[in-house]
Amino acid sequence: MLTVPQLEVLDIRHFTGKQLRPLLEHEAVTWEHRLRWDYRSSTELLLQYLDSRVLPGFVALDRGKICGFTFCVYEGQKAVVGDAYAVGSAGNSALEMTRMLLMHLLEVLMHAPNISRIESQLLLYDEGATSTVFRAQGFSIYQRLFMECDLRYPSPALISLRSGSPARPLPGGLLFRQWTGTYYQAAAELIHLCYTYAPHVDSIINDQYRSLHGSLRFLHNIVRFPGCGVFDPAASWMLIDPANGQLLGLVLASRVAPRVAHITQLCISPTLRGQGLARALLIHAMQHLTHAGFEAMTLTVTTKNEPAVRLYEGLGFVTTHRFDAMVLEKTGQPGL
Repeated sequence: MLTVPQLEVLDIRHFTGKQLRPLLEHEAVTWEHRLRWDYRSSTELLLQYLDSRVLPGFVALDRGKICGFTFCVYEGQKAVVGDAYAVGSAGNSALEMTRMLLMHLLEVLMHAPNISRIESQLLLYDEGATSTVFRAQGFSIYQRLFMECDLRYPSPALISLRSGSPARPLPGGLLFRQWTGTYYQAAAELIHLCYTYAPHVDSIINDQYRSLHGSLRFLHNIVRFPGCGVFDPAASWMLIDPANGQLLGLVLASRVAPRVAHITQLCISPTLRGQGLARALLIHAMQHLTHAGFEAMTLTVTTKNEPAVRLYEGLGFVTTHRFDAMVLEKTGQPGL
């Protein structure tokens, strides 16, 4: 087992939010520098949970000083490793401490009889940085990309639209409509349909997509909680069939910094795929973000989702960071 000299590891529930605040604020600065995310709202929410003593996890102390933490969240029989972060000290690198904390957490989860599935996506860490700890426990590792589009210098596709070239009409008279909560249930049903219509790697990484209940929970987390930024209904759009009001496409965006938006979901009804609607929906969102004064748009995508990667690259997105998604099914690994 990995050990780090002069380091003590204690249950996170022994600590208050006030004690952990300096470390979490340090992490928020890292999020801003690394990914252009203002993480302060997530920090404040996490501090509330820490004070309630409900999060399982660990804190690392070096000579009595708090220098790292990790925690997980239970969702029924699933555990999600929510975060792991550490700062370096004399003789101990931040990454070494992070790996050690993760080993402690995984050891608990691996022996928890009521946990059958464990997921983790530690966005701050480079591909391969922490995956060795997970792989040693039998996890499957999936590579993901963090992509960014600089809206101040648009791609040729957007330039042509700005120059006055008419946009191609949407098939079947479909209309763009700004997000409204009246489509909440329909949006969850569409998300569930899109990820279960055919085998999709993201439904292996995140099992919420596999059921309507899970898709509702996924949507609720996006709209109600600041984990992926603050949901921005004005920057989120739907494709609607005006004949019957049916929701056929969706792009959801959150504000992760004053001038940066993050796409949390993009999906098109399987019956309409191959008609360029995902591209049209994304361009529509990008145009409105530009007019609203946003400077950049970010998103994440799994490398195995090659059509999506090509779509984003064609619209000017570039990969700025590669990270890992880790998944373990204790009762057997699902296949693609």
